[in-house]
Amino acid sequence: MSENPNTDDPIVPLDEDQCWDLLGKSNLGRLVTVAEGRPEIYPVNFVTDERRVYFRSGAGSKLSEMAVHPEVALQVDEIREDSAWSVVLHGYARILRSFEEAARIDALGLMPWVPTPKFDYVELTANEITGMRLILVEH
Repeated sequence: MSENPNTDDPIVPLDEDQCWDLLGKSNLGRLVTVAEGRPEIYPVNFVTDERRVYFRSGAGSKLSEMAVHPEVALQVDEIREDSAWSVVLHGYARILRSFEEAARIDALGLMPWVPTPKFDYVELTANEITGMRLILVEH
């Protein structure tokens, strides 16, 4: 059964609270950064807390790109049999530097999914968050 009560309108915009609620129930998204004028997309597993998004990263191009161009986007979605939703966060990345911040994020349950070293913690602060819920066409 669809979560959209208005089947006459198959696209329903989400307000900011609804967007944050969906992000809080999710843990995988696509991070968009810019490198040399070209967008790059990375899958990231994340947690949310107090309207911030946190993820861990290993050293490399993603961290280098965010250090030079901290403006990023994060897209998270879910597709079900008859409905879907999508949330896009535009904002800024900040590489966390203190052990206290890292310990706080660890306490939220953020663990790497891939067994590679990920010693850096990143915080995303939104300056805009938008989303939509969709009723899908039956096939």
